[in-house]
Amino acid sequence: MPELRLPALKIHQGRGRSLYTFAMDGKLVPQIATVSRVRRDERTELHGYQRPEVLAHVAAIRRYIETDESPLLPNAIVIAFDERVRFEPGGGTDADGPGYVETGTLVIPLVDGPEHHRPGFIVDGQQRCAAIRDANIDAFPVSISAFIANGTADQRSQFILVNSTKALPKGLIHELLPGASGALPAPLRVRQLPATLLEKLNFDELRSPLYRMIQTPTNPGGYIKDNSILRMLENSLSDGALYRYRNDEALPYTGEMLTLLYNFWGAVEQVFPDAWNKPPRRSRLMHGAGIISMGYLMDAIRHARDDSDGLIEVDEFAADLKVIADDCHWTEGEWVFPDGVVRKWNDIQNTPRDIQRVADFLQSRYRQSQKTRGR
Repeated sequence: MPELRLPALKIHQGRGRSLYTFAMDGKLVPQIATVSRVRRDERTELHGYQRPEVLAHVAAIRRYIETDESPLLPNAIVIAFDERVRFEPGGGTDADGPGYVETGTLVIPLVDGPEHHRPGFIVDGQQRCAAIRDANIDAFPVSISAFIANGTADQRSQFILVNSTKALPKGLIHELLPGASGALPAPLRVRQLPATLLEKLNFDELRSPLYRMIQTPTNPGGYIKDNSILRMLENSLSDGALYRYRNDEALPYTGEMLTLLYNFWGAVEQVFPDAWNKPPRRSRLMHGAGIISMGYLMDAIRHARDDSDGLIEVDEFAADLKVIADDCHWTEGEWVFPDGVVRKWNDIQNTPRDIQRVADFLQSRYRQSQKTRGR
C-alpha cells in the first residue's frame, strides 16, 4: 500500500498520549483525512460528529487565500488518525533538548476507495480545508496537529473539547455527549447523563412515547426543543423523581430512570391526545413551558406515591393526570391562576416566570385532588 512519509515532531503529553505536529500541502489533506458528518443510520445509531460546512465561511476563507496579499493561516488543522498511522523515531534526538519531544517521520497510508476509509478524520479546521480544496491555487502548505484516537468515542470527546470555547451549536454538543468518553470539563460531565436520557427518549422506537419528537441536529423535524427536555431532566435529576436513581457512588440506574420517564410521558399522551405531537404554536404542552412544568408535576406525583412499590405504571400516572386535566389549557381556552391572573392559552411563554406559574398551578391542583381523594 502506498504511504505518505512526513517529517514530524512527536510531543509526549499527559497519561501516555502523544501529539504529532507536521506540515503538508493543504491540497493533499483530503487524501489522508475526511470529515465525519454527524448523522443517524436506519437504526437511529449516531455516527460522526461534524456539522455541515458553513458555505459562507468557506467562501470567505477561499477569497482570502486566492488574494495576492500574502495570506496566512496560522492555526493548525487538527486530525484524529486511527491506528494504521505510525511514527518512526528519527534517532537524532538532541540530548540537550526537552525530553518530551522526538523528531521522526509520520507514516500515513494512502487508501483508495470511499472517503470514510481514510485513516484520518478532521476534528478542527474543516472550513479551512474545504477552502483550500476549492481555491484556485496550486498549493497551500498548512500546519497540522494530529493524535492517534482510540475509537470514535475518543474522536467525539476531542471534537467537543477543541470546540467547547467556540460558537459550536449546543444541540450538537448535547447529541454527541452520550457517545463521548474520557475526561470532559465538569459542565459537560454534568450534562452527559441528561443527554443520554434524551437520546433514549428520542430514538427508542419500541418504548418511548417521545420517539423522534425532540428536535436535534440529526432529527430537525421534532417539535420539542432539546433544551426543554434537558431542563426537565436536569430538574428531576437534581432533586426530583430521577434523583433516587442517580447512584452517585457508581453507575446511575438509567434503566429505572427511562422506565419512569416512558411511563409518565406515555400517560401524558393518553390524557392529552389533542395536545400531543403538535407544533408549540398549536400546543403549549409541546412548548418549553409545558414540558418543564409537566416535569415538575411528574416529580410531585412520584413524591406523593413515595410509599408505592417499584415504579409507577402508565395507568397510575394517567389516573393522577386526569384529575387535573380540566384545569389545563394547552390548545385553547384560558388559564385561571389562583392569584387572579387569567392568561390565554397561547400567551404562556417559555420564560422562568411563566414556567414557574404553570408548574406551581399544576402541582397545587394535584395536591388538592390528593386531599379530596384522601391520599
